[in-house]
Amino acid sequence: MYDLIIIGGGPAGYNAAERAAHNGLKVLLAEKKNLGGVCLNEGCIPTKTLLHSAKIYDYAAHGAAYGVSFAGAQIDHAFVIERKNKIVKTLISGVAAKLKKAGVELITGEAKITGRDAGFNVEINNTPYSGKFLLLCAGSEAALPPIPGLKEGAAGGVCLTSREILDLKEKPGSLIVIGGGVIGLEFASYFNSIGTKVTVIEMLDQIGGMIDGEIAGILYKNYVKQGVDFKLGARVTKIHGNSVEYETGGAGFKAEADKILVAVGRRAASENLGLENINILTERGAVVTDECGRTNIAGVFAAGDINGKSMLAHTAYREGEVCVNNILGKKDRMNYNTIPAVIYTNPETAGVGETSESVKQKNIKAKTHSFTLKYSGRYIAENENGDGILKIITDKNNIIIGLHIIGSYASEIIYGAAVMLETRMRAEDIQKFVFPHPTVGEVIREGCFMI
Repeated sequence: MYDLIIIGGGPAGYNAAERAAHNGLKVLLAEKKNLGGVCLNEGCIPTKTLLHSAKIYDYAAHGAAYGVSFAGAQIDHAFVIERKNKIVKTLISGVAAKLKKAGVELITGEAKITGRDAGFNVEINNTPYSGKFLLLCAGSEAALPPIPGLKEGAAGGVCLTSREILDLKEKPGSLIVIGGGVIGLEFASYFNSIGTKVTVIEMLDQIGGMIDGEIAGILYKNYVKQGVDFKLGARVTKIHGNSVEYETGGAGFKAEADKILVAVGRRAASENLGLENINILTERGAVVTDECGRTNIAGVFAAGDINGKSMLAHTAYREGEVCVNNILGKKDRMNYNTIPAVIYTNPETAGVGETSESVKQKNIKAKTHSFTLKYSGRYIAENENGDGILKIITDKNNIIIGLHIIGSYASEIIYGAAVMLETRMRAEDIQKFVFPHPTVGEVIREGCFMI
């Protein structure tokens, strides 16, 4: 019998497996396809690889403003995809090597819970296994809304999810993106940069999902300036061939494109796991967990996208660790209020904690402070006409409860803000920090002197 059986080898699963094995547990990890899950195979890493190529191309194509000229700069989309595949393969091998070194037993195959007796029984490739504890990390899959014509479009290769579009060898001349959240925006950014005519249809009145409204507005203006066509407050009603019909403002419209990307979010991949065989509680397909990752069944935990709480790879890493710590008898819990979120577009956006909108919804007495990134000499040197801002939200005691940024290096700066929120620092505390100069991040310290 194993001490721990983990179903799913994505960020939550493989990281938890390594942590558990290092702590002396006998661990079995089952992954039905490729190690790394959505993040490594069709999410975080592949999209960042594409976006980096696009950023280099953008620099080459628009370098004249900085005294650099590249005659006839071109981007080879097929080569970018090949490079993406190479990087993914390298990283998968690295994960496998770490697991092997840690002593984790890895089985490739679809796992299903069959019941419980002395332990939890799981069948993989028609072979039974048993574990004292069970950790569910099966991840998520692209949500496909019940839009008439979507299934037919997918069967014909016109309608794509984030999985299929990452394997397109040829750049589409035009692309409709259904969904203006993180996934949709990152693909819109890449394809717009390489010359595809991009139209984004979003049901909400702002892009970026739940990001701060002011930040979303600046990002929207940048996208429009770069040539992306947005249809906001629009509901898709039908897909027929290469056309998408949608309604906005009480009127109907139609848009056409070579390809259609459906990026309306993701849903927990909880089906066909045998959850019903041990009566695991779910809500709208997601496994219900508490702040320690515990399900309603003692000894069964869940981490990552399958619990539907925060579908981010870095959240999954931490959730897996929390689960393992509790299995080991160490008290640990998740704090979902201090998890940073990033959109890796050009410009980048990043935020953590409360937004201007959330403090109003929660009736939190708070003050919002916005500062231009032009307080940073480095930002001006690298973004002469940039419109990036820093936004700091403080409570009645001047404790920082939210921080948001749009501009260069936002993804690398935001972790520091998460630490500030986690440790409940006040603006006065940040004033005593020494930030390196010149950096974009030092605007945080500068801003704290103006609060």
